[in-house]
Amino acid sequence: MPKTIGVTLLALALAAGTPSAVATSAAAESPPAATASDRAGAIAGRYIVTLKETGTDRQEDMNDAVTAATEHASDMGAFVHHVYRHALYGYAASMTARTAASLAGDPQVKSVQRDRVVRVTDQSVPTGVNRVDADLSPTAAINSVDKRVNADVAVIDTGISMNHPDLNVNRSGGVNCWMPYLPPTDQHGHGTHVAGTIGALDNGTGVVGVAPGARLWPVQVLSPLGMGSTSTVLCGIDYVTQHADQIDVANMSLGGAGTDDGNCGKTNGDLMHQAICNSVAKGVTYAVAAGNDHADAKDMVPAAYNEVITVSALADFDGKPGGLAGPTCRTDQDDTFADFSNYGPDVDLIAPGVCIRSTYFNGGYATMSGTSMAAPHVAGGAALYRATHPTASPQTVKAALQSAGSLNWSWPSQDGDAVKERLLRVTPF
Repeated sequence: MPKTIGVTLLALALAAGTPSAVATSAAAESPPAATASDRAGAIAGRYIVTLKETGTDRQEDMNDAVTAATEHASDMGAFVHHVYRHALYGYAASMTARTAASLAGDPQVKSVQRDRVVRVTDQSVPTGVNRVDADLSPTAAINSVDKRVNADVAVIDTGISMNHPDLNVNRSGGVNCWMPYLPPTDQHGHGTHVAGTIGALDNGTGVVGVAPGARLWPVQVLSPLGMGSTSTVLCGIDYVTQHADQIDVANMSLGGAGTDDGNCGKTNGDLMHQAICNSVAKGVTYAVAAGNDHADAKDMVPAAYNEVITVSALADFDGKPGGLAGPTCRTDQDDTFADFSNYGPDVDLIAPGVCIRSTYFNGGYATMSGTSMAAPHVAGGAALYRATHPTASPQTVKAALQSAGSLNWSWPSQDGDAVKERLLRVTPF
C-alpha cells in the first residue's frame, strides 16, 4: 500500500493562565500549570511570549517587538527563536520556567504560553481535479498549453520541493520557520503533495492542479520528519500576513485539539486563532483540513474557527458522481463521505480526499489520502476565484465557493451529522 500521511498539531488547546501578582492595570498571564496532557505536547524550556501594544502606531509597536525581545534575551537569559511583528506582537524563546514566570510579571508582557509539538500523523492517499470540475473552469483552462492562473497561494506545511518540474514555486518568496537561514525545501513530501493539488502545471506531463500554474509560496513550519511547534506555525502565519498584499490564499493541512471561543482567541488565549484572525483581516483566505479522526470538527483547530474555510473529505475513486467505482488505494465506498473525515457544523465544504495523486518531493509523484488532501482542492478553488476577483474579501470568497458547490454526492453514508456539506465545484470560476 502507498505511504499514508496526514498532519496534526498535538495538545494545542491553550489554557488561560492565572494573572500574576504585579502592580499593573492589566496583569499578564503567567504560564499555566503543567497537566498530563500539557506534558505530552509541551516542549521543555520553550515558550511563546506576547507583548502589549502600548503605542498609538501599531506598526511602530510591531517593530518594537524586536527591541523588546532582544532586551528580554539579554537581561533574563532567554534565547529568541522567532519574532512576530505582523499577525502577533511578541516572540518565541528558550528559557527556564523561572524566567518564564518572571517574564509573566513584566508590565510589557501580555501572556507567556508553552510552545508545543506539531507533527505529521498517519492517514492514507487522495484524487479529485476532475470531480470538482476544474477541467470546466474557464480560468483554470486546463489543456490550454501551460496557461498559468494569476494567483498566489501559501502552503503552510513541510515546505515545497523547489525544483519540481510540475510546480510554479515562488523561489524569491517563502520562509523556513523550522530552520531559519535554510531554504523552505520539502524533504518530507506532504507539502509538495498539497502544492500539486493546488496548482500543478498544465504542461502535458505528470498531474494538473485545480488552479494550474498558480504561484506557490513555500512556508515551512514542519521538519523533514513532520515535526514542528506552535511557534513555527505562528511564524508561518506571521510571514503570510506580512505578505498579505501579495498572497491571496493560504492552505493549512494541519490541526489539533482546541475550540473556537467566538472571539478570535481573545477569550481563551488561543494565539493561533488570534494570528489567523489578524491575517484574514488583511485579506488572506485560509483553507484548512477538518481532521482525520471521524469526530466533530468543533474540537479541532484551526478547523473550528469561523474565519477559515474548513474542508471535509469525499471518497471518490473515478472522478465522477454515481458511486459506481470500486476502491483503489484504500477501502471505502465511492462518492461518499470518507470514513476517516471529521464532520459537523464547522465544516464549510467537502472535497475529494481519498486516493489523490499529486506531486511529491525529489521531482516525483505519490498517491495519498486525508482531509490534508481535501483542503488544497478548496485552496485551488479560492485561487481561481481571486484570479478573477482580485479585491474579494475572504468572506466573499468563502460565500462564493459555498454557493457554487454541488449536493451531487451520496449521503449520509459515513457522515456523522445531519448536514450535507456542499461539494466543491469550480465550474463558474
